[in-house]
Amino acid sequence: MGIVLHLAKSGRLIVKLKKEIPTNLILLDEKGRKVGKVVELIGPVNSPYASLIPLTDRIKRVIGEKVYKNG
Repeated sequence: MGIVLHLAKSGRLIVKLKKEIPTNLILLDEKGRKVGKVVELIGPVNSPYASLIPLTDRIKRVIGEKVYKNG
């Protein structure tokens, strides 16, 4: 679905998406662990970003990692 870019000052994870996705979607890491919940889409439709509420304590480890949708 995309790549985690950084942790914003708001405490949310910012993800560069390949395509637009619905809000409230849970994104996972490559091992199937929950990374975050999409709460907001930012930017143009053809190059969207997502703001995620983190669902992991390993925030520094997920930065720069790919994320996937559940299912």
